[in-house]
Amino acid sequence: MNRVGIGYDLHRLVEDRALVLGGVEIDHPLGLEGHSDADVLLHALADALLGAACLGDIGFHFPPGDEHYRDISSLVLLKQVREKLELNRWKVVNADTVIIAEAPRMAPHIEAMRENIADALAVPRGAISVKATTTEGFGICGREEAIAAEAVVLLEKQAPPGPTGQEAE
Repeated sequence: MNRVGIGYDLHRLVEDRALVLGGVEIDHPLGLEGHSDADVLLHALADALLGAACLGDIGFHFPPGDEHYRDISSLVLLKQVREKLELNRWKVVNADTVIIAEAPRMAPHIEAMRENIADALAVPRGAISVKATTTEGFGICGREEAIAAEAVVLLEKQAPPGPTGQEAE
């Protein structure tokens, strides 16, 4: 059995914060506001993964009011999402993501983001797509007030452990 999930996240750009996307710290005068490192790419991806497995969303598993998650790396959260998937016998087949931002340029960082995500999800880098686009100056992202990300994932249900590998009916 396969399942598809989608995720979306958006955070405001603010001063005095590091800009972290896909687990990569990017040199930029503004960073994303949030309780964790506010990595919108990994948050959108985590929501897509959890949604595909019908396990809720990132806010349910990692509440923004919980001080344990203050400034935590979203790569740590993504690894925990992978563990939750594995406990429920879901395997990531692939993920397709897009960052929506006017600046900075994402191209120099895409491969490092793909590598970070693949490592966190324990999948080949070829299973992870990271793209970037602008909104041509329109909206909150176009005015460089925020950065958003979207993700689509495909999960595959794994056979239960046992001699036959087949689920009971």
